[in-house]
Amino acid sequence: MAVASGLGVGIIVGITGVGGGSLMTPLLLSVFKLSPAVAIGTDLWFAALTKMSGSVAHARHGHVNWSITRRLLAGSIPASMATVALMHLSGVTKGWAAALTFSLGIALLLTAVVVAFKKSWQALGLRLERWIPDSRKPALTVVSGVVLGVLVSLSSIGAGAIGATLILLIYPRMQARDIVGTDIAHAVPLTLVAGIGHATLGNVNWTLLVPLLIGSVPGIWLGAQLTRRLPDGVVRSLLCVSLLMAGWKVIH
Repeated sequence: MAVASGLGVGIIVGITGVGGGSLMTPLLLSVFKLSPAVAIGTDLWFAALTKMSGSVAHARHGHVNWSITRRLLAGSIPASMATVALMHLSGVTKGWAAALTFSLGIALLLTAVVVAFKKSWQALGLRLERWIPDSRKPALTVVSGVVLGVLVSLSSIGAGAIGATLILLIYPRMQARDIVGTDIAHAVPLTLVAGIGHATLGNVNWTLLVPLLIGSVPGIWLGAQLTRRLPDGVVRSLLCVSLLMAGWKVIH
């Protein structure tokens, strides 16, 4: 069951390019009946390990803007560590469990909006350029990292689609392949740090993680082959509906 789930998520990730977090975490909650905290912690490790090879590949092809990656990490890593530290201090109480569940639902809904209006974000970024001079972009990048660090640590979602959208809004003239490469290069250390933090809280199901990873590797490859045959609009519509339903169900 776990291998098949990993395969299914891998195929969808390969087809859509959307991070597995927005798909895997709801699956861990609904199918495997994990608590929100354990589902989030397990998914963080799943995301970090599945994206490592992609990060290396993009780096080799020169598709990573390292200055932007460093600025994002300058905000996201401290924010992630601070968020996990707060969870350590207070313990995973009912209040934290409710906050984790709510942040997960919001992150799913945000991802659905990002995917639905994928083609509009660059146009918005170009319009914002008149109010965002180059001198402000480094600081805005760090702030974006802080937002992503908190969101990813609370929900395991955001380092993929939401991260790429924030980069696109600040740097609308970047090539798509460089946005993807930079986003993945940032996502790997962020999800790894957040995953380590959740592991120290005991929020990782290692027994389940291994078969999920075994299934995801061929799934991502297969999805990448299928993406050539499916219309982008159909794929995006189905994904949006799935994310909206999952987000609404988690919140309620």
